[in-house]
Amino acid sequence: MQAKYIPYQETNAFSAIVLDYISGKDQLKSFYKYTPDFNGFAEAIKNRNYNADRSVLVDTLKKQYASVKTTPMVTEHIKRLGDSRTFTITTGHQLNIFTGPLYFIYKIVTAINLARELKQEFPDYNFVPVYWMATEDHDFEEINHVKIEDKMLTWNKQAAGATGRLNTKDIIETLTAYKGYLGIGTKGLMLSRLVEAAYTNNAKLSDATRELVDALFGEYGLVCVDADDPQLKKQFAAIIYQDITEQNSFKFISDSNSKLEELGHKPQVNPREINFFYMTDQLRERIVEEDGRYNVMHTDISFNKEELETEISNFPERFSPNVVMRPVYQEVILPNLAYIGGGAELTYWLQLKSNFEHYKVDFPIVLLRNSAMVIDSRSEERMQILGISYKNLFAKTESIKNEWVRSHVNLQLSLNDEERAISAVFDQIKLNAYKIDKTLSQSADAAKTRALKLISSLEKKMLRAEKRKHKTSLAQIESLKDKLFPTGVLQERVLNIAPMYVIYGDEFIDSLVAYFKPLDHQFTVLFA
Repeated sequence: MQAKYIPYQETNAFSAIVLDYISGKDQLKSFYKYTPDFNGFAEAIKNRNYNADRSVLVDTLKKQYASVKTTPMVTEHIKRLGDSRTFTITTGHQLNIFTGPLYFIYKIVTAINLARELKQEFPDYNFVPVYWMATEDHDFEEINHVKIEDKMLTWNKQAAGATGRLNTKDIIETLTAYKGYLGIGTKGLMLSRLVEAAYTNNAKLSDATRELVDALFGEYGLVCVDADDPQLKKQFAAIIYQDITEQNSFKFISDSNSKLEELGHKPQVNPREINFFYMTDQLRERIVEEDGRYNVMHTDISFNKEELETEISNFPERFSPNVVMRPVYQEVILPNLAYIGGGAELTYWLQLKSNFEHYKVDFPIVLLRNSAMVIDSRSEERMQILGISYKNLFAKTESIKNEWVRSHVNLQLSLNDEERAISAVFDQIKLNAYKIDKTLSQSADAAKTRALKLISSLEKKMLRAEKRKHKTSLAQIESLKDKLFPTGVLQERVLNIAPMYVIYGDEFIDSLVAYFKPLDHQFTVLFA
């Protein structure tokens, strides 16, 4: 594969707040602590104040990897986390079956490459890429399906509680369909074996996901963290109790949201008064305060303040943070320097800084993950025949068609010169009319508007007529856009790794690792 790059600003696929952030706009600087560059990392390394017990983290990870035949590099990385000179570079995602959309893969590769770049820049320290497994999420409908080209595979199951604890015994039918797509070719069979081993050797979705991710990325030293653990939660217990009873996250994040809105940016998440769930097997329900008691919704479970403190002390694993408190938990238990996420994640991290400051937890560098589009050889050939560059592809389909027609006909399809001439004529008429009767100038303006509308309408008709002469080429443009932008969005948001693996095998991930540049803030276009 070969790579070319395009600024995110030219893709028309990212929000204003994301573009302002990566551009370093002054108006957002109060919402983050360090710049996403080597200077920012130098500051973050110098100031990182990690107070958790590293031995607890190492021991927990060793237990979680006990049944995984991982690589020597992963084993070494887990060991190095016990060293005060070692930091993590973290990305996270839900436990989508069979890895879900491609951006799951892109997040992880960004973390791997950033850890490598930091090691080169700061050789006295170690940097471990981490995939934070969102095992406590309970929205099964968001993770139970995967799209392979034009087919959607769904794991049909009655599910409740944290997805990481779900039993995978009834995923066999979906697994069989996935393997069927992968086929019997050498490359497809490689992924098929990895997926089958992960989902049949493990009873829980969290363990299956860990084994699959390790099979794909273990050679790069990626460490998977499952934070649904009593010993890890114990280190977060004091903040759990304080935030539930004082509702600090609601106050601070609401204030940050208001400031972002004043700047014209829409917040990605909205805090609740209490930002924790009560969680046991088959149960993850919100905690709400009513008349001095802390009730678990849709259950008979209830605590007064003293009972709540005792419950958190004895069973911290039963208290699960939501989207606004999970980042604080992450930074408490990991010696982390950076969080890598998509545009939506980047936005909600910018909402959280003041809450981190209140709890005296270091706010990490927030980095936009790498994004990519893979252009297969057939699509590249079509682009060359049509004379369309990879940069042109990011325009709307109709804009590409119109531009193509204008550049491939000998006739003059633009009436801009004529519009300017007519405008000049009517401006003169208006001046003359004004001299006769001031009220006639409005009539002149109205006539000018009607004339320009007629010219615009005629121009569109001329363009449509010319398009009819080039039906085949325009259909090819539409087909090209549909293939590279399925359902009209970036490829990475829809497609799974399966079609890439069937065609390219290990070369696909190897190419991502070779070409992703985490600190360059550019969109990657891969030509296969």
